Amino acid sequence: MTQHVLLVDDEEALRTSLSYALVKEGYEVTTAADGLTALKLFHKQVPDVVILDLMLPVIDGMEFCWRIRAFSDIPILMLTAKDQDIDKVWGLEAGADDYVTKPFNTRELLARLKALLRRRGASKTIDK
Repeated sequence: MTQHVLLVDDEEALRTSLSYALVKEGYEVTTAADGLTALKLFHKQVPDVVILDLMLPVIDGMEFCWRIRAFSDIPILMLTAKDQDIDKVWGLEAGADDYVTKPFNTRELLARLKALLRRRGASKTIDK
């Protein structure tokens, strides 16, 4: 079964290059350039994992994360240029499962993504 990634970032070049890497790894990818569009896409087809920038137009990444956490425990990996310790703490406290700062290593990001999905799959198995 192909896993679905919702990639939310306002940088088109990043969305394009990371989407390519994700598809190459076998993921189905849906992208959004702002938080409002991402919320609509999330409700239309719930992804297996979200890769989320913090600094987004319309609805920022923190607000998106809070809204999703109100009803879902889907893994969220924050991918952002905000690299201060307090930003990382806020992101994790808002409900992110992992936090990666830009610039980033694509292989590391993919490994973190796989780890999130692996843990999610293990918890689904235990819940049954």
